[in-house]
Amino acid sequence: MTEPEESLFSVVRRVGIFSWAAIGLALLVALLGYLLIRGRVILAPLLIAVVVIFVLNPLVGLLNRRGIPRVFGTAIGFLLIAAGFALLGVLVIPSIIDQATSFSETFPEIFDNTGDQVSDLVVYLGFDQVEFWTYDDLVAYLNDPSNQETITGFLFGWLRGVTAGVFEFILIVLLGPVLAFYLLIDLPNVQQRMLALVPERNRAETSHVGRDVNAAVGGFLRGQLFVAIIVGVLLSFGYWLIDLPFWLLIGMIGGFLNIVPFLGPWVGGILGVTVALATTDLTTAIWATVVAVAVQQIDNNFVSPTVLRATVRLHPAVTLLVIVLAGAIAGFWGIIIAVPLTATVRIIVGHWWRTRVLGESWDEASAALLVDAAGGPPAENEPGGRDPAVGDPGIGADDTQDG
Repeated sequence: MTEPEESLFSVVRRVGIFSWAAIGLALLVALLGYLLIRGRVILAPLLIAVVVIFVLNPLVGLLNRRGIPRVFGTAIGFLLIAAGFALLGVLVIPSIIDQATSFSETFPEIFDNTGDQVSDLVVYLGFDQVEFWTYDDLVAYLNDPSNQETITGFLFGWLRGVTAGVFEFILIVLLGPVLAFYLLIDLPNVQQRMLALVPERNRAETSHVGRDVNAAVGGFLRGQLFVAIIVGVLLSFGYWLIDLPFWLLIGMIGGFLNIVPFLGPWVGGILGVTVALATTDLTTAIWATVVAVAVQQIDNNFVSPTVLRATVRLHPAVTLLVIVLAGAIAGFWGIIIAVPLTATVRIIVGHWWRTRVLGESWDEASAALLVDAAGGPPAENEPGGRDPAVGDPGIGADDTQDG
């Protein structure tokens, strides 16, 4: 066989191997997706456990290197989380209760004003006058005996949904942290046992890819939680400055939803403008829009690039598409895991393609896939960097290429 023929055969062989590997990976992902959909009741506790592990493991690892056993380091981490929630409850819950009470008292006015605003908008757009129910119309309909059967059926259906939701919430609250606690204590041993399942000749490479995945996913989860807190505080403070009713409730909703990229400030802005139009005037609604846009720009240009140091760069269009697709498949929890899961798949597939097809080294593949805010690979000991001591699948493994 001549040299050009050998070169062509090598390229065809590589493409064939990649094609079969991609088919196998797609089948595996489909199987895992089917299993997750069928057993989605355990998905939420597992996700909560994974998030807690990624958030606390750097602290537990640091304490362990200072001579504190992992069981005590894990207990300290959980105590800090409990103290944080307790402090948040003391500072925020009284204001939330006051605003929720005020909202319930002013709901009839908000309901009627919102209907009037929508009706005026419909007329302004050139459509015929549309009559919307007033709050009194709604109350009269609910009290009409002829509608009681329909309403009762709706309420029973709603109660069944609420009961299932309460059960799932209790499962999350109890099972998620318990799983995280036990896994954090024994995490290095779990990782070593998982690594032992890999053939010996592939362990070093698996360890290397595992560190990249850990840096990207761990940095994203820890950073996104911190970003959500910052966005919630900024929205609440901005709405407080313009004297928007229910400023704390709206800001907290926006901050919580910012766990999903791009979503928080937009939802917070829409809620702020809606409440302003329904309860105050157009000027306040304009200022609410200014606050939401300002927070969005601060998040995009300063907060996220600074906090999300180690991550996998995904195009915004790709991010939105995977969020919508995951939401259609797995609902709320699918939306939550869409970006980390996509980043993980991109790292694994990208590493395989760059090392097997393009012939790059492991470090070259990592530098191309995993970048920090400055555009380069994360530093070894930075938060989110590839520190082998910070709970990843490569602990104790030899991270040198074996050719």
